[in-house]
Amino acid sequence: MTLLEAIAARHSVRHYTEQPIETENVERLQHLVDECNALSGLNIQLVTGEPRAFGDSLLARYGKFSGVTCYFAMIGKKGNMLDETVGYYGERLVLEAQTMGLNTCWVGLSYKKISSALSVNDGEKLVCLISLGYGTTQGMDHKRKSPEKVSTTLVTTAPQWYRDGIEAALLAPTAINQQKFKFTLHDGNLVSVKAGFGPYSKVDLGIVKYHFELGAGTQNFTWKQPSITTV
Repeated sequence: MTLLEAIAARHSVRHYTEQPIETENVERLQHLVDECNALSGLNIQLVTGEPRAFGDSLLARYGKFSGVTCYFAMIGKKGNMLDETVGYYGERLVLEAQTMGLNTCWVGLSYKKISSALSVNDGEKLVCLISLGYGTTQGMDHKRKSPEKVSTTLVTTAPQWYRDGIEAALLAPTAINQQKFKFTLHDGNLVSVKAGFGPYSKVDLGIVKYHFELGAGTQNFTWKQPSITTV
């Protein structure tokens, strides 16, 4: 499965089986975490065999999670770009996990922080978790906005690469499925995107930027105002 195929196949999953993640996949995921941390300066941590974050919490029960024993802890230095960077690199991990047959869900509040399982250094912040494992289902699709609703540029007359990027962005997970972002195509194949107002909107911004890059192809455009180190 390619990353573009993973975009189409991936849906949020909250219920997981007891099937453990194979050692080789854990090692592959850890390698990806290390790579993302080196590129971004984040302190993402892969936690395995830890059931308490989603098992000993009223919030977790409210979020209707079950069977979660593995997750990515999205941690980084406090700063204006932290949430967007977390979204960008977290979604890279999410889609790579999907190519391995694993399921995921971005989790903003519905968990309990287990201090003994994480290492949050001075000046750092735990932004969110991403649950990880083999889902009892593959999740379900949700209603999406039309391309025209998320672009100030007329999509029907835009280059094919831009249209493909918008379609990929519309498949991105966003908090409470809000899809509060707006793309603009400028002269010289420059592209900008702005986050709207809402919970975790800056995390969503990083997620949709990664999706847009995969759909549009980074060889076809340049971000007008690069804000994070992208790959």
